[in-house]
Amino acid sequence: MSGPVETKAKPAEVITLGCRLNIAESERIGAMLAGEDVVVVNSCAVTSEAVRQTRQAIRKARRARPDARLLVTGCAADIERDALAAMPEVDGLIANTAKLDPRSWNAPIESAPVVPARTRAFVGVQNGCDHACTFCVIPQGRGTSRSLPVAEVLRVIERHLDDGAPEVVLTGVDLTSWGHDLPDAPGLGVLVEAILRAFPALPRLRLSSVDGIEIDPLLFDLIAHEARIMPHLHLSLQHGHDLILKRMKRRHSRADALEIVARLKEHRAGLSIGADLIAGFPTETDEHHAANLSIIDELDIVHGHIFPYSPRPGTPAARMPQVDRAAIKARAAELRKATTARRNLWLENLIGHPQEVLAERDGTGYGPSFARVAVPQGTPAGTILTITPTTIEKGMLL
Repeated sequence: MSGPVETKAKPAEVITLGCRLNIAESERIGAMLAGEDVVVVNSCAVTSEAVRQTRQAIRKARRARPDARLLVTGCAADIERDALAAMPEVDGLIANTAKLDPRSWNAPIESAPVVPARTRAFVGVQNGCDHACTFCVIPQGRGTSRSLPVAEVLRVIERHLDDGAPEVVLTGVDLTSWGHDLPDAPGLGVLVEAILRAFPALPRLRLSSVDGIEIDPLLFDLIAHEARIMPHLHLSLQHGHDLILKRMKRRHSRADALEIVARLKEHRAGLSIGADLIAGFPTETDEHHAANLSIIDELDIVHGHIFPYSPRPGTPAARMPQVDRAAIKARAAELRKATTARRNLWLENLIGHPQEVLAERDGTGYGPSFARVAVPQGTPAGTILTITPTTIEKGMLL
């Protein structure tokens, strides 16, 4: 008679939605839960669509792993706590502010090494936000701004470099507010300079979304002149009309955005610009929308993240006069069309120019200015190789 058959539990799985900071945090969560039969959904709540995708991911995960514990963390776990807790698929929720504490997961204090899920190393150096943008619910899920001290950032990056990471991406909820809560309130430029000095062999350092009004003089100089900082600036812009920016309670104007980009491009001609833009913010008129469209061309936005406005619980914007949903959808489509047109023109101008491409695991890679480039079949992930593109297909250089 044969004995009982032992079945090996599947390893911990972390499903990530939302921002690059979530990516970095998910890798640490996965390390803490190594060997556990658990699925974690690291959620996002920046828009109602993000919450819908979170719920969809929970249902899909439960179907795929019916016997595993299913836990939810991230912003939606705080902001939509009651609704997510009521889902029959969910076994528990972990507060977003506690998700990097091993005690929250009943995990050992000394967890397994972090194994990056991606070729590039995403390093969260800042969390939370002290601003009060009228549309944004994220401070409810992330809390106030907190900065990782320089020494700790360097330790994290050293571990990634020891593991062979060829590119480091600095992330945060409000990245350019890094340092405001540290002694002497250093600017982000201090951290970036420290990283470059400590790791002279680091080939590529990239910044995630930044607030242009917070770019300090040292950071400006480094972006403008330091070759190891990738020539790719993603602005937390949100809109192209000053009145809407004021109603959003943003701290910059349209002119501020145009000025910072123009000054940087004077020194670094190959700098590519990305931006977040919201379509259909409350009270937005056709005139306001036209300004949103026109700033795409004026800034030459080639990496556009377009968000149709959706009211978030407890925010001032949710109480403002709302734009018709059909109009929001149409305006978002126009913004996407405009950014796609700018992107295609930009890619055409890159044809024939050699690109130093960091190969990913899917047969593509990223050039310095974040152009997606096809790499030869069989290229190991993490390899940096020179490719001279000859054509474009579906928004990718070939």
